[in-house]
Amino acid sequence: MLEFISPYAVFLIPIIVGIIVQAIKFTIYSIKHGFDIRYAFTHGHMPSAHTALAISLVTSVGFYEGISDASFAIAIVLAFIIIDDATRLRMHLGDQGRYLNMLIEQLNINEQQYPRLKERMGHRVSEVIVGGIVGFALTALLIRLLA
Repeated sequence: MLEFISPYAVFLIPIIVGIIVQAIKFTIYSIKHGFDIRYAFTHGHMPSAHTALAISLVTSVGFYEGISDASFAIAIVLAFIIIDDATRLRMHLGDQGRYLNMLIEQLNINEQQYPRLKERMGHRVSEVIVGGIVGFALTALLIRLLA
């Protein structure tokens, strides 16, 4: 089994980490809000699976390819884009959803025709930090198990 994973570890480890963190998020969210399978693919909330996957990719590429390799620089840039999207950009989308929902209420527009938009799409900074820490820790653990 390990012989199959080893040549592809730089690629497979971040995917495994992303799946594990999404499962952790689903479990935490289900404990707080009750079980609903739709929560398995929810955006936002603790911890950030996007950040965990991005940090896992950076860590994995840094370990297997080296930090002086161009692929490491690409992984860093990609991580910045993903983390920025997870925090700042999706928070702006949530703000727009909140404003549109307020307009629909104030203008007495038919809410069945225009259903409420999701107002929380991004992550809080704490969710991103925890996602990064969990992503790094799981990656280090998996690298140690495979090395």
